[in-house]
Amino acid sequence: MIKELEAAIGYHFQNISLLQNALTHSSCANERWHDSLMSNERLEFLGDSILGMLVAEYLYRNFPDRPEGDLTKMRADMVCEQSLAAIADQIDLGRHLNLGKGEESSGGRTRPSILADAVESVLAAAFLDGGMEAARAFVERFVLPRVPVRKRSNEDYKTVLQELVQQQKNQQLQYLLVGESGPDHDKHFEVKLTLNGAVIGRGTGSSKKRAEQAAAHAALRAMGR
Repeated sequence: MIKELEAAIGYHFQNISLLQNALTHSSCANERWHDSLMSNERLEFLGDSILGMLVAEYLYRNFPDRPEGDLTKMRADMVCEQSLAAIADQIDLGRHLNLGKGEESSGGRTRPSILADAVESVLAAAFLDGGMEAARAFVERFVLPRVPVRKRSNEDYKTVLQELVQQQKNQQLQYLLVGESGPDHDKHFEVKLTLNGAVIGRGTGSSKKRAEQAAAHAALRAMGR
């Protein structure tokens, strides 16, 4: 089962006892050894700090126009209990946890708080086993794809879309003017928007800028944003 979890995580542990410790809930540690220090709580403490730092670094580097308040809210969304529990579900982490009998019988394997704590513990175990490179790889694989796109009141659709596509490398947005009609005092412009050559939105407006905004808005709606 451990090998299955390693495959899901995408990391092979040199010291497998670190991963086993990360999977041990306090209910199990207290029941087996009567010692909470044998649980994953210390790893959770370390993992929480590593996760916060790596996410903060990513947001700082990739959202240079966002103020501290926006970055704080974005980080909070990414490292909250709900987000981490979703990662646990993604790698089927609950199935691998070591729980005490009481926690097992009360549904601990699916409890969001336990799953979220275990994700932080696994991250810390990877850090201790393989250094910051291993921890960063875990965060890049499971946490960073969940970057929320927050729309500010003074922000346009083009900016929102640009930030969204920049979450992946080598993405190219292009706005192309495909039509223009009407007299000078009542012009109408039509723009198509492509992502890596594929059309993802179209828009019209009384200026090219408004047509581009409409195309970006259409693309965001198509993406469910």
